[in-house]
Amino acid sequence: MAFDDEDEEDSGPPKLPGGKFYMTPAGFARLEAELAARRDERHRVVEIVAWAASNGDRSENADYKEGKRRLREIDRRLRFLIRRLAHAEVVDAAAQPQRDRVFFGATVTYANERDEERTVTIVGIDEADMAQGKISIGSPIALALLRARRGDEVTVRTPRGAEMIEVIAIAYPRPQQAA
Repeated sequence: MAFDDEDEEDSGPPKLPGGKFYMTPAGFARLEAELAARRDERHRVVEIVAWAASNGDRSENADYKEGKRRLREIDRRLRFLIRRLAHAEVVDAAAQPQRDRVFFGATVTYANERDEERTVTIVGIDEADMAQGKISIGSPIALALLRARRGDEVTVRTPRGAEMIEVIAIAYPRPQQAA
């Protein structure tokens, strides 16, 4: 199985400045775990395809056809994961020295023009999950909040137009104590 970076464009959102995909240590570990699981799955599917191929006529062999289709899906995801991990820039927000400004990994509470407060954590593109309050560093809100301080008002460019939001609080995870 060969993966050639030049033959296939990287799918997904564009890389951020510097050509890196920023992610938290937990996000990086999750992608590494998925990569290991996909490699194991690929080995099992290859065994099934080999068994199905040994049964003779492949033109009417559903196990063979389905196995080959599944291998293509797995290989596509493997290529994506390998490339994403190779270009990852792991940023531990707990080590952020400037805790009075918004940077990657910050948890920010802000108020919009309707005085609705929201709390979000700025994470990598692959880690974003609005249901958990995690927004991508490439999202309009995160881009507007970057480098802002508590009390700053920033403009968010949305499909509905520009909207002002005010930074109410900024928090970072506590640094891990050495055992």
